[in-house]
Amino acid sequence: MTNKTDKNSKETRSGAQSKIELLPTDTNPRRASVYQQITERIVDLLARGTIPWHKPWQIQTGLPRNLVSKKAYRGINVFLLHVMSYESRFWLTYRQAQELGGNVRKGEKACPVVFWKQLAIENKETGEEDMIPLLRFYHVFNIAQCEGLKNIPAIAEIPVPTDTKPNAIVGDMPQRPAIRQGMSQAFYSPSEDVIGIPLRERFENEAAYYATLFHELVHSTGHASRLNRLTLSESVGFGSNPYCREELIAEMGASFLCGQAGIAERTIENSAAYIQGWLEQLHNDKTLIVQAAAQAQKAADFILGTKHEEGESHD
Repeated sequence: MTNKTDKNSKETRSGAQSKIELLPTDTNPRRASVYQQITERIVDLLARGTIPWHKPWQIQTGLPRNLVSKKAYRGINVFLLHVMSYESRFWLTYRQAQELGGNVRKGEKACPVVFWKQLAIENKETGEEDMIPLLRFYHVFNIAQCEGLKNIPAIAEIPVPTDTKPNAIVGDMPQRPAIRQGMSQAFYSPSEDVIGIPLRERFENEAAYYATLFHELVHSTGHASRLNRLTLSESVGFGSNPYCREELIAEMGASFLCGQAGIAERTIENSAAYIQGWLEQLHNDKTLIVQAAAQAQKAADFILGTKHEEGESHD
């Protein structure tokens, strides 16, 4: 499908606990530091043959959560934390570890996580408040990297959701587009608002069928009647930045849905050419991975009919 990069300004501020910057693209290296750090982390994983949004995970293990707030991390954070491969799904900041009477073991490496927040800024021309999206980041550690923690919040109080059947995810999607079975290939047509997909028998297994269908459902959320995503509506064809961004949104969104459905084993593209293609895209656009993951999360939320309150922090 298609993708579009917004062209607003951004600003970086330093603080004791976190760093903040305004969205989205900027040539100033200091202002681009958050995007740069996350992108470099993903590029390093890709260079080693690990595709974060393809790493199998299941809802039974639970999404990564902050130990203290009990809130689940979202967007690119799901992939950044999951790829660390810790058995525990609970994370906390250095300060939170100290507040629990413990500390992070010497030599342990933190994982950066990002957080979107809306900042109210007065419009000098109109006098009204404009909401400006911020990208904030800080570092967290898995509880396995800590020692001496006391008065740990009751982990038993944090339920692990049961997995949702894939056919239920499809059937319960709000404003679901028409789905045409028996097509020669899988696709989503924005002009007709129709998904086409081959018959189930054409796929290696049921997981592959639903992973493909989820991919197209994520594309469909970009329709003007749903999330009205510019990366879909302004596509100019294969190889363009909007197209690549929209494809990454669909891949990440499908990964979220596969995790929700308990689909861990699925056919994925991980060839050298595939990895090299994304390496080139990430080198050309430092905002790509963070923004695409945020859009993928919104798409998955829409399909699952879940709502998320913006402006929540974990530190």
